[in-house]
Amino acid sequence: MEEFQVAIHQGKLSDAISIVQAKPLQFFTDVPLSVAVVGEPGSGKSSFVNSMLGKRSGEPGAAETGIQMTTTKAKDYPHPTLPQVTLWDLPGREDSFVSHTDWVDLNRFDFFIIVGYQRFRTIHADLVHEIQTMGKRFYFVWAKTDLDVEASQRRQPSGYDEEKVLQRIRENCMACLQDESVIGPQVFLVSNWDSQRFDFPLLWEKLKSDLLWLKRQAFISRLPSLCEPVLERKKVMMKDKIWLYVLYSGLLGFLPVPGFSFVIAMFSFVKFRSQCYRVFGLDDLSLTVLARDVGKPVATLQEVMTSRKLVPVLLWKLPDLMGAILMIVEYCLWNRFPFAGSLLSGGCSFFTTHYMLRRFLTNVSNDTKNVLDRALESKERTSV
Repeated sequence: MEEFQVAIHQGKLSDAISIVQAKPLQFFTDVPLSVAVVGEPGSGKSSFVNSMLGKRSGEPGAAETGIQMTTTKAKDYPHPTLPQVTLWDLPGREDSFVSHTDWVDLNRFDFFIIVGYQRFRTIHADLVHEIQTMGKRFYFVWAKTDLDVEASQRRQPSGYDEEKVLQRIRENCMACLQDESVIGPQVFLVSNWDSQRFDFPLLWEKLKSDLLWLKRQAFISRLPSLCEPVLERKKVMMKDKIWLYVLYSGLLGFLPVPGFSFVIAMFSFVKFRSQCYRVFGLDDLSLTVLARDVGKPVATLQEVMTSRKLVPVLLWKLPDLMGAILMIVEYCLWNRFPFAGSLLSGGCSFFTTHYMLRRFLTNVSNDTKNVLDRALESKERTSV
């Protein structure tokens, strides 16, 4: 989006976000949406994917199903009727495996369908927490509902009431999700073998009605990556200015005044930091406007900015003190002009200032994406 990138180039993060937020839902029709189907092994994820695709197992383009766990790698299935929607059949997660996030990176996906059966398990709670931490949404699908209904009928053939059985399952699922701090959980009871039974039609209509909104959220979540080319150009521009600060700091560092190079370097850093924050839109005024627009305290945006930490800056400049110490030794013990101390002080100031400013510039560029991500995340969560 050219408008978005122009606003980022001008350092107007609030305007950049407002440009996207003002777009009508139809603007996002062609945005790709990746839907991950997750759950435990054997929960019927692959069969559910086939039902969503309108296919049966064994047909061309259908997900592989079986009694044993058949999904060992994430597999994508473009939906035949929902434009730009891809269903991803993910390998089942065991309870003991939840901490191994390198199995499948859930950040790759825009929306989730958690598939469960028999009972709500620890793995479901862990997946809920992981998805909520990313600020994304999900549906909870209770697969194999037909088996639960048949089992209930066999246990109580005389007093069997299908509606009561379904209501009990639905209420139990919702209560378990609410216990995990899910507000307004979306729960659907389905049969993977009959797409017209139970809540499958409701699930289908719900997905279609939410589709443009979900695509909009998916597009918003990708905005930080869209600004990378602009940020790289800004970095190149600011790198050219670094040498002015480095030469200024290095030359003054040769003056035979103990600690003067450190003071000058810190003065250069403060000036460079202020300039970077203005260029990238991270100065206090810009952050205040952005925080107001997204309805969050400024501190919420600032806490993701690593460039605000001053301890690393002080550590980078510690070598400068060696020149100051040598100057003092030359003055007090050797009673001579501190030539060696001045050379050491100026040389250290030159190299440490260059490294410090280059490192800081990289952090500011990354912080711009982090602040955008936090601001957009807060926008999504307040709109759910």
